[in-house]
Formats: sequence, structure tokens, C-alpha cells
Amino acid sequence: MPFITASKSGPLNWLEGFALTTILQGFPIFAAASLMVKLLGDYRGSSPVLTIALASIFYSVFVVSVGSALPTLFKNGYEAQFFDANLSLSEKIARWRTKPATSVQLMASVLLLSLLAAIAG
Repeated sequence: MPFITASKSGPLNWLEGFALTTILQGFPIFAAASLMVKLLGDYRGSSPVLTIALASIFYSVFVVSVGSALPTLFKNGYEAQFFDANLSLSEKIARWRTKPATSVQLMASVLLLSLLAAIAG
């Protein structure tokens, strides 16, 4: 049974898109990088949790601002559907997961993090 859904407000929709970009795209990259640095034995700097959170947020700010202006240049990083006000949060995630490139990205992230976790032991 099809339902008519109302568009979300601009700020709420932007916040959803930004959060999805941060959590689904930025976080796995910087979590793997932080784990690699830990495996190399470099313990300088602040908390890894803070570093991962800030790097993920800065990544999202960059990708969202530049990706929306130049979508052909950032076709692998910027997801326009994350900012579609007509989709619910679960629909945004479901559509993102059905893309073939997403499957490869998720598999690579899972394998890399699993390997690094196994080595860190």
C-alpha cells in the first residue's frame, strides 16, 4: 500500500545526510587508519576515539561541501541520496546498500578491520 510521505525540513535532512556520510563513509576509513597506527607502535597524540571522531567529521564536511558542488569529481565519496528529503532514514541506508560499489566498500572495510584486529590481538 503506497503512502505519501512529506518532505523533511531542510536542517533535519541535512543533519541526516551529514550523519550518514560521517558514520557510513568516514568512520571506517579513520578507524582502520587509527588501528594501523596503533599496530605500528606509535602512541603519541591524543585519544584514538577523539582522533577518529574529528577526522570523520572533517571528512564529511569536506565531502559534503565539495561533493555537492562537484558531484562528478567526488562520485565515489558524495552520496546525493543521503540528502534526498523525500526518503526516510532507513530508505536512504537501504538504497545506499544496494549499490554495487557499496558492497565492495563494506567488504573491504570489514576485511581490513578484521585483519587488523586479528593482528593487534
